[in-house]
Amino acid sequence: MTASTTRRTTAARSRTAAVGAIAVAGALLLTGCGDQTDSSGSGSDNTSTVAAPLADKLPASIRDKGVIKVGSDIAYAPVEFKDDSGKVVGIDPDLAAAMGKQLGVTFEFENGTFDTLITGLRSKRYDIAMSAMTDTKDRQEGIDSETGKKVGEGVDFVDYFTAGVSIYTKKGDDQGITTWSDLCGKKIVLQRGTVSEDLAKAEAEKCPKDKKLSIEAFDNDQQAQTRLRAGGADAGSSDFPVAAYAVKTSGGGNDFQLVGEQVEAAPYGIAVSKENAELRDAVKAALDAVIANGEYQKVLEKWGVTEGAVTEATINGGK
Repeated sequence: MTASTTRRTTAARSRTAAVGAIAVAGALLLTGCGDQTDSSGSGSDNTSTVAAPLADKLPASIRDKGVIKVGSDIAYAPVEFKDDSGKVVGIDPDLAAAMGKQLGVTFEFENGTFDTLITGLRSKRYDIAMSAMTDTKDRQEGIDSETGKKVGEGVDFVDYFTAGVSIYTKKGDDQGITTWSDLCGKKIVLQRGTVSEDLAKAEAEKCPKDKKLSIEAFDNDQQAQTRLRAGGADAGSSDFPVAAYAVKTSGGGNDFQLVGEQVEAAPYGIAVSKENAELRDAVKAALDAVIANGEYQKVLEKWGVTEGAVTEATINGGK
């Protein structure tokens, strides 16, 4: 999932330098669902807290359960999605599994729509949210990016990746679009509550009255891709890793093409309640450990996203 709150922003979605052209690898089909009832486990398989070097950093309640509940919109390949067998796969699940080995717990992913994940943290449905969520000041402070009003206590982030936002069109039919300003007079599809939606709304305000930008938002990115594929729009937008993965895999690489450069590069963060600083710090320690031992790099290489790598975990690095 940048303008107001994230790639995948809070009211939106939308994830220390700008990300370069990522060569997205893998040929897994885009699958997944956006309901809030399915849950799938992913993480360290039966890892013993005794053997885990960072287990003592966890809150006792989580250490005793042996599980960290993760809220995630599992329809955002290659960051998190379901493969043909229904298994939760992607960058986030792989990193969670590596961190689970350090902490001696299983990261258990539960599917939910993106714009409800922070609410799920507040209600304690999830312990963390890990879902290509961009770390922004608005989210940290609980500010609605559209109204500027405070709507919650905010969350803390452990930043672990950097990504920008991209525009894509049907392959061979770019509609003359190379920048966001070229969208005036056209229709764009995207995921609701994402930075892509923020950027589109901001651009729509700049368009002349006779060249209105039409925006159609969906619950998940795959629905937006389906509409564009069917000719129901001129362009789509999502985080660069997601857009590039769709270009690589959809229709065997024959459905879409990227246009222009990615914009609004910003960090993806793992969201944790401000009431749970101990868990936040444990997650940061685990992430730093997998960066140091090379597991982090292996995960990014596996998914072809190494240019979004960070050299250390950062707390609340978003601006």
